Amino acid sequence: MVPLSGQANDHDGVVRAAAGSRFVLLGENTHGTREYYVERGRISERLIREAGFGAVAIEGDWSATYRVNQYVRGLGSDRSAEQALSGYQGFPRWMWRNAEFRDFIDRLRTWNLGQPAERRAGVYGMDVYDVFDAADAVIGYLGSVDPRAAATARRQYACFAPYRRSTHAYGEAARRASRSCEEEVQAVIGLVEGLPTPTGPVQRERHFAARRSAASVAGGEAYFRTVYAGSLAWNVRDQHMARNVEEIANHVGALSGRPGKVVVWSHNTHSGDARATFAADRGELNLGQLMRQRYRDAAFLVGFFTYTGTVMAAPEWDAPGRVYQLRPALPESYSGLFHRAGVSNFSMMLRGNASAAEFGRDRLERAVGVIYLPQSERQSHYFDARLTEQFDSIIYFDRTNAVSPLR
Repeated sequence: MVPLSGQANDHDGVVRAAAGSRFVLLGENTHGTREYYVERGRISERLIREAGFGAVAIEGDWSATYRVNQYVRGLGSDRSAEQALSGYQGFPRWMWRNAEFRDFIDRLRTWNLGQPAERRAGVYGMDVYDVFDAADAVIGYLGSVDPRAAATARRQYACFAPYRRSTHAYGEAARRASRSCEEEVQAVIGLVEGLPTPTGPVQRERHFAARRSAASVAGGEAYFRTVYAGSLAWNVRDQHMARNVEEIANHVGALSGRPGKVVVWSHNTHSGDARATFAADRGELNLGQLMRQRYRDAAFLVGFFTYTGTVMAAPEWDAPGRVYQLRPALPESYSGLFHRAGVSNFSMMLRGNASAAEFGRDRLERAVGVIYLPQSERQSHYFDARLTEQFDSIIYFDRTNAVSPLR
């Protein structure tokens, strides 16, 4: 265990171990904890500055996050980080519209503006919930480069018109094959992929955004169609995330002329290797597993944990978020074990660490997403995991605080 004291060298071990990787996945065991955003920001900045990482991919929607990407790159019309973050309108707003993430993107913009355009680090979304805004972005881009292609894309996307921009209405209807828009969204992908790649970093950035916007429409269509069909939509989602991360790496690598390297911010249940958890028995895979299978040691997975404190969450989906008291972790869980160690905040390397062998057997791990149900915490928020197989390193805070939402 290496104690964390808030100093600049806190994460030397993680940075050294991860610097040679192509993908560094930084987790969180809640979606509403201040310390996770702060420390992921500190680690990401060091990987960008010291190890040549070219992007941060977050568990956020493509369109809203691309607005943030424009801001940190010195593009677009937003004049403040808060303006750039205002695109996050859907539930849960606090997940990215918070002071901690705002401060990170402001620092990244400041660093970027001292770099040539092709070396500036981007911020991109990788999730699947962005269908209609992404479709609008595709049509907007095509309208600026090929009006005839824009008209074709508009006709194809008109398949969604009866659902009035409701993914839930679409998912219900798509359970019947005749109502699916799968062929139409794939046709638009072919249309965008067929465009010539422009020259110049700014033009290439716009072209890349259009390609991934089209892919986001397709990913969202597949996800909501699968959700309402009762199949493993989780797998559709994480496979889409993995594809986005790979495409982002290829893009920033092509821009900079050096290997593309990406930092990923997502929940522990995405960032860790699902094969070491209960998810494997359910037939679920995840982003961390996919990156390890494809890239082996070039994927470095970091889990974040806490014992107690406060957390921002909601009692149910689409309900307003509020600050909860996070119950002390169960004594038999990993966080309970870390608490008894008596070190308030620490990092610990698991990869290649023989002394961490005791974390290689099943033990309870807590996961709080955007929903927190303290009245049923054991059933709702704990699962079995083998930590040494799930992560390469962990970061632990004994007491944490809720994020600070922006108005």
